[in-house]
Amino acid sequence: MTRDEWGNVKQRLLKTVGQNNYTTWIDPLLLGSLQAGIATVNVPTTFFGNYVSQNFADLILHEMKAFDSSLSRLNFEVAGKTAKPATRQTDAISAPRAATPKAASTTSPYTAPLEKRFSFDTFVVGKPNELAHAAARRVAEGGPVTFNPLFLYGGVGLGKTHLMHAIAQELQTRKPELNVLYLSAEQFMYRFVQALRDRKMMDFKEIFRTVDVLMVDDVQFIAGKDSTQEEFFHTFNALVDQHKQIIISADRAPQDIKDLEDRVKSRLQCGLVVDLHPTDYELRLGILQTKVDTHRASYPELEMEDGILEFLAHRISTNVRVLEGALTRLFAFASLVGRRIDMELTQDCLADVLRASERKITVEEIQRKVSDHYNIRLSDMIGPKRLRSYARPRQVAMYLCKQMTSRSLPEIGRRFGGRDHTTVMHGVKRIEELKISDGQIAEDLELLRRALEA
Repeated sequence: MTRDEWGNVKQRLLKTVGQNNYTTWIDPLLLGSLQAGIATVNVPTTFFGNYVSQNFADLILHEMKAFDSSLSRLNFEVAGKTAKPATRQTDAISAPRAATPKAASTTSPYTAPLEKRFSFDTFVVGKPNELAHAAARRVAEGGPVTFNPLFLYGGVGLGKTHLMHAIAQELQTRKPELNVLYLSAEQFMYRFVQALRDRKMMDFKEIFRTVDVLMVDDVQFIAGKDSTQEEFFHTFNALVDQHKQIIISADRAPQDIKDLEDRVKSRLQCGLVVDLHPTDYELRLGILQTKVDTHRASYPELEMEDGILEFLAHRISTNVRVLEGALTRLFAFASLVGRRIDMELTQDCLADVLRASERKITVEEIQRKVSDHYNIRLSDMIGPKRLRSYARPRQVAMYLCKQMTSRSLPEIGRRFGGRDHTTVMHGVKRIEELKISDGQIAEDLELLRRALEA
């Protein structure tokens, strides 16, 4: 069987098994030798060979018989170990070729697909995520690190998955000999349940406890699943004992994940725990500027009015994915209607997104931020004490409540210990005067406003 014929067999299998099964199980297969009606197929690992033998062997043999009717059996062997030399018929597919594809020999079949666009080059670094980015970069170098595991956590759309994909791809590039396994916690649970059902727990343990780098995304999904947590706990310990790197992500800190066993929380906290903070205005603007350069390649004819990116960065503050999606929609809409991107078109096109992104700031939130900023107790700020160290922060909080909420003066007064609305009026007026004459007050107001809008 020639190389072209083997390629035709694979193409026929692609149509039969589908793209996902083909990429995972068929594409890594390499034809070795053909002797006495037995075709030797080289596989990356023993587990891989067992799985293909049980699930695809009959189908592969059927397709190969279309080109060589003398075949009667398939033999799966790990590449580079016991592969027999090729016969004269298969000189075009010689034995050395079986050992060359590094990706096939080091990538677990359980690894989830990686997004090429989620790389370090496309990750915009700012103050809220600079520590997470630096830690991810260090791990991605593939050398020894002083922290294990690396635990990344933060809200939706702040870059956790982006960094996870970037680490995996960088490791595959820098250290192709490493066996890197990346998957979500949901996929881990599914594989575990599948192994239990099929009575293949030894195969499952072989896959997960022999990797060099284990990466699990959204680990909060295993909370409350006792059996899955048990297996994850033992897998974690086995890898740490072998000095293998573990990288975990979640939407909250380990101690805040409800229904997660204490011993699992303890293990997750024993390394470096890094918070990806909500994006600030400068970081959101930087992300938009980066994305605009990408979109201009697809829509070179479009013009954009000054101030649009600043407007979007200010108005859409909670989720980077929503921010990027809004920009994509804006460019597509402007291209379809043949108009330049100005403020009117932006507000018409993104009316629903802008409306949904209007975050309601509460009086209580302002009070907490101000008391934290001035390092005083909340009870003292809203209490009856008239000391200057309490009165000035109280007036700042009243001013921000008047500017940033829709509450009336009497309502604001009631939230500050039942004070009269005239007291609130006096406080607001005093801060308006100080904002002009006192640079420190003006700076405090700006810092607090940014923190509340972030």
